[in-house]
Amino acid sequence: MTDSFLHKGLRKKLVDGLRAKGIDNEAILSAIENVPRHFFVDSGFARHAYDDKPFSIGAGQTISQPFTVAFQTQLLDLKKFEKVLEIGTGSGYQTSILVELGAKVYTIERQRELFTKAQAILNEMNYSVYIFLGDGYEGKPMFAPFDKILVTAGAKEIPQKLLEQLAVGGKMVIPVGNSETQEMIVVEKTSPTKYKTEKYGKFSFVPMLQGIEG
Repeated sequence: MTDSFLHKGLRKKLVDGLRAKGIDNEAILSAIENVPRHFFVDSGFARHAYDDKPFSIGAGQTISQPFTVAFQTQLLDLKKFEKVLEIGTGSGYQTSILVELGAKVYTIERQRELFTKAQAILNEMNYSVYIFLGDGYEGKPMFAPFDKILVTAGAKEIPQKLLEQLAVGGKMVIPVGNSETQEMIVVEKTSPTKYKTEKYGKFSFVPMLQGIEG
């Protein structure tokens, strides 16, 4: 895998575009400028890797558009060294952004094909990540509680087991809805049994499904 001056220039242009769209967290913008997105897309899409668009990554899944990655990450309000559970590793691109921001990342992918590919690329990039093949609805109770939880697929409702695995004072960012579009929701756990939710607009994600495939 090579990262040329052209790729770096395209990333800088992408970051300028994200800043113009309202992403103002400089640490996130720096992470996006550092991570070669073309490593995470199929070769047929590589020349468009720095367009602000989602692309197919196989197994009926997509790599989210950079704005969505930046927006969700900004809502997460991530601090260095926080423990983050990511539901839906996908290509591993969002995972890489979280690692660049200094998080301790636990990530779950239900599609074996994507799990294998993401594991290989994250290892190749020397990112220290705990990656699991599993059901995102179950979370990872043995490693809970998590300071932050990021869900990168559209859930019909907020999974109770994920709420239970969120630390008090922690936040979960999750798109919720029954149709092709979902409402981006931030859940803050204010006590062991109480939660505060806020909505942040409509987005479109692939559905969050149960079980393991492949």
